[in-house]
Amino acid sequence: MDQKHLNKIRKINYLISEMDALYHLASLKMGISDSVSIVLYTIYDSGNGCLLSDVYKKSGISKQTVNSAVRKLETEAILYLEQHTGRSKRIFLTDRGKTFVRETVARLYEAEAGAFDTWREEEVNTYINLMKKYADCLRQQIDRL
Repeated sequence: MDQKHLNKIRKINYLISEMDALYHLASLKMGISDSVSIVLYTIYDSGNGCLLSDVYKKSGISKQTVNSAVRKLETEAILYLEQHTGRSKRIFLTDRGKTFVRETVARLYEAEAGAFDTWREEEVNTYINLMKKYADCLRQQIDRL
């Protein structure tokens, strides 16, 4: 492998790890686990509830981890599940859950928006486009493995 590519791959992997560490730090500061943070963030990002399968798809974490976090949040009366269609279920926040989300992951969302507020619009668009391009190209390469 070309040394030039090796150094770039290392830098990208370092930055991905650094981003993961930042989100972990945010979860610690909010007093919640990473998996709970991801579940609540996905619900918040979706607006008024979301499919349980959306959490699996958007988070990349295992179904078992998501289900454990959802059960914990159900026990704490933060969210509840409703049957959707077939075997699919939708997740909704309780009133207590809505308050909890405002105090936790909504603040993380605001922090992300604040970070982007320091960038020019073209920088944000370039970043998004390059991330998408890299993910698409990497997906193609992984399909060939």
